[in-house]
Amino acid sequence: MTIPYTKMQGAGNDFIVIDNRTLKFSHEQLSQFAAQVCHRKFSVGADAVMAVDFPTGTADFRMRFYNADGTEAEMCGNGARCIARYAFEKGIAGEQMTIETVAGDVPAWRLSAKHYKVTLNPPTVTTFDQAYPNPMVSFVDYVELGDPGIPHAVVHYPGLAETELEQLAELAKEIRCWEVFPKGANVNFYEEDDKGELIVRTYERGVEGFTYACGTGSGATAYVVTKRHQQAAANVLLHVLGGELTVEVDVDQGALELIGDAVMVSEGLILDENLTL
Repeated sequence: MTIPYTKMQGAGNDFIVIDNRTLKFSHEQLSQFAAQVCHRKFSVGADAVMAVDFPTGTADFRMRFYNADGTEAEMCGNGARCIARYAFEKGIAGEQMTIETVAGDVPAWRLSAKHYKVTLNPPTVTTFDQAYPNPMVSFVDYVELGDPGIPHAVVHYPGLAETELEQLAELAKEIRCWEVFPKGANVNFYEEDDKGELIVRTYERGVEGFTYACGTGSGATAYVVTKRHQQAAANVLLHVLGGELTVEVDVDQGALELIGDAVMVSEGLILDENLTL
């Protein structure tokens, strides 16, 4: 089986994008496909697979998102920016579009050749100052974006910029599976620098490791920090492992706009002889 694909990345969060309108893979097949082709060294390798499909409503197209372990996720902010560019480049949508996701419709805009903006799903569940049973962390904030919600733990961690990810791995796994989170959670560690900019490191469920960036995690973190500063709105610059992202926050409206690059990396055919669907 030969499968056309495009490899893309947004702030180092990398994706294999396919057009399922022609491939017509089932949910089970997409899950199996993601688990196999995302495996680095054995196949193409990526954080996730995104499939363009026909919308069920009035959106321009439907985004189906599968993590590297084959689990389906509600939405991905960096993925949404990349699939918006894919849709524009392939003539599926214009410079302004609406993307259907499991968590709700997502508006997207082309700002320049590789600069895109998406509206993240709004916060639907927020719980602040949850005491955490580990002396390394005093409290954990929790935010879900969309409905069904994308779950994010937001953790203030002083000295984050100088902390090796290996030092955070066990704590991240622990918080990711904390029993108070009904669906588990992505874990976003952050600290604020002297310019008011955020340093963020995200451990993603489904990937089960730190990624170079997480768009919805950046949105959740920017929202938490803006709320903690008691600001009604803010433009928050975030430094992630893969570069920089900007989140425009409007607390009163519950609005989050994610801005960053969406980069085309390669196009070709998947010829993986070990691929079974």
